[in-house]
Amino acid sequence: MQEETAAFLAEILPRQRDMTLALHKGDVAPRIALWSHRNPVTLFGAHISGAGWADLEPKFRREALRFTGSTGSEFELVAAGASGSLAYTVGLEHSSAVVDGLPAVYTMRTTHVYRREEGIWRIIHRHSDLPADSGRRSREP
Repeated sequence: MQEETAAFLAEILPRQRDMTLALHKGDVAPRIALWSHRNPVTLFGAHISGAGWADLEPKFRREALRFTGSTGSEFELVAAGASGSLAYTVGLEHSSAVVDGLPAVYTMRTTHVYRREEGIWRIIHRHSDLPADSGRRSREP
């Protein structure tokens, strides 16, 4: 693996995992901290989509209210790259959470695009959806 990509992954994967676990417990703060507040930022999510920080921030806060508990989350990295001030991850988010008051076990296919801002990697785009074989989950978010 390229040294630049390895350094990017060592920094970002723990932050990405912490962000997901916190969100599944109703805590939006790590997501707010990890995302860029500078446009352009975009989200094509399985549940919410939007463009621009002014649009996304309130949606992130509302989305966190849907979650009240997490029993686990694992990110399965499929591909990644980093070069200069841009990077990406592609993978599968395997989660167990309480969503809208009901237990849910699900997998999301995710792509994150990152931009380095003042030396810190920030998400500038997320795309997520349910895999075609998502019938194996007990309930989706």
